[in-house]
Amino acid sequence: MTAINPIYADPPNPALPPTDVALAPGRAALLVIDPQIDFLSPKGVGWGAFGQSIVEHDTVANLGRLFEAAKAADMPVMISPHYYYPYDHRWDFAAGGETLMHKLRMFDRPDPLSLKGFDGSGADWVPEYKPYIQDGRTVVCSPHKIAGPQTNDVVFQLRKKRVDQVILAGMAANFCVESHLRDLVEKGFEVAVVRDATAGSKVPEGDGYLAALVNFRWFANGLWYTRDAVDRIATLARGKVAA
Repeated sequence: MTAINPIYADPPNPALPPTDVALAPGRAALLVIDPQIDFLSPKGVGWGAFGQSIVEHDTVANLGRLFEAAKAADMPVMISPHYYYPYDHRWDFAAGGETLMHKLRMFDRPDPLSLKGFDGSGADWVPEYKPYIQDGRTVVCSPHKIAGPQTNDVVFQLRKKRVDQVILAGMAANFCVESHLRDLVEKGFEVAVVRDATAGSKVPEGDGYLAALVNFRWFANGLWYTRDAVDRIATLARGKVAA
C-alpha cells in the first residue's frame, strides 16, 4: 500500500461510532464506477483534474486488484459506466460538474447502438481491466448520466442477483462514487467503500477526495483499504463470513 497522506488519515479520536460490513456468502458483489480511460488514464480528458489523486492513491492498480480478487472468488462484478451521446449535449441546463464533462467531451459515443470509434476512446475501459470486464460474466449496466444510479439499472441488476452487500470502488470519489453510495444506502444496501480504489478531483475549488472521505465516514457501512477488501473477498471465497 502506498504511504497515506496525513490529511487523509483517520482521526485519532473519531466522533462517529465504528461500523463495518461482514460479507456473507451469496450476498455480496463488487460494483465499479466508471473504470474508463477518460478518468483513469493520462490519455483521458479528465486527467488534469483527477490525475494527481489517482497517482497518489495508486487507484488504477488497486482497482485491478479488486477485479482480480472478485473474479477469483466467483463474486458478481458489476460496472456502472458513464456515456454521453450527441443528444445529451443538447440539455437545456446543467450544474458545474456536468458542464465541465460536456466541455471536455468526456465519455463521448456517437450513438447508443454503435461502437464506432469506441475502442481506445475515452469512453472505453482502461485496457488492463478489459479481461475482467469482457469475460462474459461481468454485468455492464446501462449508463448513469450525471453521478448517481437513479438513471440506470444498477439497483435492478443487484436485486436480480439477490445482492444486498456492495463493495464500492471506481471514479470519482466526490462525484459518482459518493452519489452511488448515498443512493444504495437509502435503498437498504450495506455498502463498503474501498478508499484507495477511488480518487477525487484536485482543483481550485478544493480537494474532492478529502470531501468524499469525510462523507464516506458518515454514510458508508464500511470503509476499507484495498488490502482489506482483497483479504475479505478471499475469505468469502472459502465459504466463510468475512469480517
